[in-house]
Amino acid sequence: MNHANPARLKEPFDAGIEPRADFTIDQPLHRYGAVDHAVWQQLYARQTALLEGRVCDAFLAGVERIGMSARRVPVFAEINAKLTPATGWTIVAVPGLVPDRVFFEHLANRRFPVTWWMRRPDQLDYLQEPDCFHDLFGHVPLLIDPVFADYMHAYGRAALAASDAGALPLLARLYWYTVEFGLIRDPGSPNGVKIYGAGIVSSKGETLYSQQSAAPNRVGFDLERVMRTRYRIDTFQKTYFVIDDFDQLFDVAQTDFAALLARLQAEPAYAAGELSPSDRVLTQGSQEGWLNDGDV
Repeated sequence: MNHANPARLKEPFDAGIEPRADFTIDQPLHRYGAVDHAVWQQLYARQTALLEGRVCDAFLAGVERIGMSARRVPVFAEINAKLTPATGWTIVAVPGLVPDRVFFEHLANRRFPVTWWMRRPDQLDYLQEPDCFHDLFGHVPLLIDPVFADYMHAYGRAALAASDAGALPLLARLYWYTVEFGLIRDPGSPNGVKIYGAGIVSSKGETLYSQQSAAPNRVGFDLERVMRTRYRIDTFQKTYFVIDDFDQLFDVAQTDFAALLARLQAEPAYAAGELSPSDRVLTQGSQEGWLNDGDV
């Protein structure tokens, strides 16, 4: 699993690279060695094979349009040459996790921070912090989809407002359950869903679990419900929220978040595995293997 926490509060991972004021750096291409390229190649081959028939068509189309290398760590400038003309987004290299406000300012300006370094060979299946594979392979293919690209832009602006209002946990939950761990309806697929969240598509274990396991709840997406639901950062998710299509996220992007945040701050939160009587439950989880604490 690779659980990239949207509350990005830690210091940069690599103290040997001095970032600019906005925490960006030039991608240090000279620092990638044979092991880094081999790890990228192994992860890319494994995930692209695993995702066939499991991930949404928009993600696969994005991978094809962007054309990132399957054999070596991609050059960010080459990705931007295709991404920026398509949707106005640019990926920027960062040393690791960046402060919340910096992260959201980048999103609000159609810049997506991508960690430059690659995980080690012994970290193929689990990494607590996002690395280059998670950020680039997991997130960037959907940024070339116009509807999803607009959603991410709107999310960045809303998150800045939430930060100013002291309501960031509510927006963090929205990011978590859509951008990182979102599912999309597909009646012909196992449990009626396909994958689009980056935390799933970059993880072998969560790819299989999120779509095929009987343990988690799969619930129809509802904005207020999502923003009131805690999540897990230490294990597979107890609940996944399922959108009907990306147009539903486009509608979310048009929300008056200021008014919504003011109202929801006073509402109690749901536990990560809790169901509500008003939920549109696609599958009710068996709860097998669930941990009972640790919700964020």
